[in-house]
Amino acid sequence: MNQKLKELDYKKIFHYFSEISAIPRGSKNNTAISNYLAEFAKERGLEYIQDEYENVVIIKEASKGYENAPVVMIQGHMDMVCEKTNDSTHDFLTEGIELLVDNDYIHADRTTLGADNGIALAYSLAFLDDETLQHPRIEAIFTTDEEVGMEGAIGLDVTPLKGKYLINVDSEDEGSLLISSSGGLTGTCELPINRVSNKGLKVKIMISDLQGGHSGAEIHKNRTNATKLMGRLLFELREYVGYGLIEMKGGQKDNAIPRDSFAEICINPEDLEDFTKAIEDISFKYKNELKSSEPYLAIHVQNLSEGTFECLHPTSFEKVLFMLVHTPNGVQVMSSNIPGLVESSLNLGIFHVDADKAVFCFSVRSSVNSYKQYLASRLNYMAGFLGGEFYVRGQYPAWEYKKDSKLRDHLFKVFVEQYGYEPKLEAIHAGLECSFFAEKIQDIDIVSLGPDMYDIHTPKEKLSISSAVRVYKYLEKVIEGLK
Repeated sequence: MNQKLKELDYKKIFHYFSEISAIPRGSKNNTAISNYLAEFAKERGLEYIQDEYENVVIIKEASKGYENAPVVMIQGHMDMVCEKTNDSTHDFLTEGIELLVDNDYIHADRTTLGADNGIALAYSLAFLDDETLQHPRIEAIFTTDEEVGMEGAIGLDVTPLKGKYLINVDSEDEGSLLISSSGGLTGTCELPINRVSNKGLKVKIMISDLQGGHSGAEIHKNRTNATKLMGRLLFELREYVGYGLIEMKGGQKDNAIPRDSFAEICINPEDLEDFTKAIEDISFKYKNELKSSEPYLAIHVQNLSEGTFECLHPTSFEKVLFMLVHTPNGVQVMSSNIPGLVESSLNLGIFHVDADKAVFCFSVRSSVNSYKQYLASRLNYMAGFLGGEFYVRGQYPAWEYKKDSKLRDHLFKVFVEQYGYEPKLEAIHAGLECSFFAEKIQDIDIVSLGPDMYDIHTPKEKLSISSAVRVYKYLEKVIEGLK
């Protein structure tokens, strides 16, 4: 454990955050962290459930005098988004995250930190391990694969659960109580492609150092999608030189705005000077357009080799380029009910050209279910029109606002007592697992909260140490006040 974190620790929250961070736990790699949580319960003689989805529920019965208090569920997800900088050699499958401390912040070495949602796990374990805490029955729920479709929450059997109060700790803004979230889906378009052999010079175009970010929490911040920008570059490059597309790739996660993309193309060697000038002109134009929103934008070119290359057939290329240029992306509708809230959006998070197909993977979000379906239908229509296919996975409902909420009232009251001012009650555009609990458990009362963290889903992710401690102390009072 980092020595400075050890000195600043409170009720072992950073101790457990360090242990959790040491375990590789990217989405679809849940076994080690799931077993760690089950072993934690076994060592303390706590009742636990570990299911076929590798979800874990740990139960701690009520303290004396709290037997009749409302049962409280504390919930977060095990998996983290695995993003790293281009110069990082970190292996997310085998290596844990090294925690670094800079003043008030914990961050990682050129990778995502995993505070989203490792801090929820650390809080829950600290509560379960604290013999001094006065509390009702606690049901700590740890779900899997939230970042890739909330599959753990979808599969979780809630029958053994007794709680009607759920505190989700998957938010990133101290001082905000979240009371509603959008629904969403992951939609994938696949366009079949044919290839032809072209002789020439293979060059690689790279777009890098865009800001990226969470496709729900930061979709409204005017951050450029690297894949869409590369599509525009290829579209405009045709005005300067002829070329064939060999390969292209952008983005790693459907719910992260792509920060980088690359394309390998084949040009006539005699056109190299014109090509170089074209990239200089295009680069200057994009940097000027995006100087405020993307100040670190970089466009580089690498000359690779001369030879014969399998390029997309011109017809296939036109279809792929048409999709890249014209597919909707970003904010589509702002809410008419809540000022400043995004109602509907989509993000082209993953794109790659394989040997025989081009794959476009979107994260679609909306607090209005019918508009979510409309966006999916548009993608389906475009893919079908171009001779491709579209399919949906990981669809999840919206978590709708509840007018009367005893849990929200309690959290509000305790917040004012601790902080001396009122918390913000907010709805968010990002999806939360709360929606599935609301769907599965009748009359459940839910609030989501969390400490300050920044730039989640990017290698710049960081967690405020002081905020993490304050929010934990706040939750202590919330739990003790449920008697």
